[in-house]
Amino acid sequence: MASSNTWFAKLAQKSAKITGSSPAFLTVCLLTLAWLLSGPFFHWSDTWQLIINTLSNIVAMLMLFLIQNTQNRESAALQLKADELLRAMRGAQNSFINLEELSEEDLLRIKERYAKLAENARAKGGLPPAPAASQ
Repeated sequence: MASSNTWFAKLAQKSAKITGSSPAFLTVCLLTLAWLLSGPFFHWSDTWQLIINTLSNIVAMLMLFLIQNTQNRESAALQLKADELLRAMRGAQNSFINLEELSEEDLLRIKERYAKLAENARAKGGLPPAPAASQ
């Protein structure tokens, strides 16, 4: 399974780089313009409309998975970098490594604890309290 995962990861990376480029955007614009200009030749038929609808739906569905894969990979890499910074920093709380694995309630409890610490620090420093954040 690892080889197919690697294959897909490489394909996703290469596809994301290509589809996110200026030439790809210009190509799509030109194809759309060509489709639009071809309308009178096909008498604005249902088939003519079906072509663009079908193609755009297929491309949108494929791009959805491609973007999600790219986002997941980048998020995981960023999290690993943050974990390494926490691990390497003297005085940092190593308990924050893998924080993203905690439940929503645990994260909320930690957030509230740090909000109170920040509030106390502002009061001690003579700064006005931060505005209340909506959740």
